[in-house]
Amino acid sequence: MNPEETDNAFRLWLTSMPTKAFPPLLLQNGVKMTNEPPKGLRANVLGSMGKMDDRILCDCQKPEAFSRLVFGFCFFHAICQDRRKFGPIGWNIAYNFTPEDLTTNRRQLKYFLDNYEEVPYKVLQFLGAQINYGGRVTDKKDKVLINCMIKMFINQEVVEKGPDYKFSPGGLFYCPAAGDQEGFLSYLRGLPIMTPPEVFGLHENCEITCAESESFALLEAALSLGSGGGGGGGAAGAKSPEQVMDELAAELIDQTPKTFDLDEFEDKFPTRYEESRNTVVKQEAAKYNRLLDILHKQLPL
Repeated sequence: MNPEETDNAFRLWLTSMPTKAFPPLLLQNGVKMTNEPPKGLRANVLGSMGKMDDRILCDCQKPEAFSRLVFGFCFFHAICQDRRKFGPIGWNIAYNFTPEDLTTNRRQLKYFLDNYEEVPYKVLQFLGAQINYGGRVTDKKDKVLINCMIKMFINQEVVEKGPDYKFSPGGLFYCPAAGDQEGFLSYLRGLPIMTPPEVFGLHENCEITCAESESFALLEAALSLGSGGGGGGGAAGAKSPEQVMDELAAELIDQTPKTFDLDEFEDKFPTRYEESRNTVVKQEAAKYNRLLDILHKQLPL
């Protein structure tokens, strides 16, 4: 592609599978875009069900069972993706589940409902947990987890009980008795934006790990936006990151106390059988001295 012969308004939208024939220079100089899943369980399920219009939900010989199991698969898909925010507590390995996994499950569900008199729940569970989603799962414990998870959302009670079958102990999450897409979306819009960990089968304290990760990511992004030493957009006289770190190190050196005099401690806190606390104080002072020695050596660097 010759820049002199190319119009300035020309843009190329490109998707490509890995191939040796594709010029890597074009990829390196191009702008990369990715479609990230919606943040939060509510937004994720809303996005998935928003693509399931009434034509899709009714395109089956068993429309009621089909629509409820499609909702169950959408919920299962959102749980699989949203558990990643909990780190190793959610998944031992962070897997990249895609919308194509959900689409494959929906197509297989339609095939089985159209061609079988009874709903093959065990087959649907196996295909979802072992093949469609499970094909990405490599950790042994994660395989056990995904097998347990899919049984919560794809089972006979979801179809027969509907809203009476709850996805979580609190009873907030369930499959609504909706006959069309708008019914499902209305229920989903009423869910809280902040998802309680109970729907993931986790303790409330797991939210601490998620909040810490988001806080660190926010702070790293804020620090990356700070003005550099050679940037032309900063204010005149702005300090470079190196100057800020040197000043902070000097301030910390001034605040760092001197090491304790252990001989003086021996006089003030002699070793006695009646006063065992003296021994503990001297031991802690020795440990604290080792820490202070490290600070005095490394801070000037």
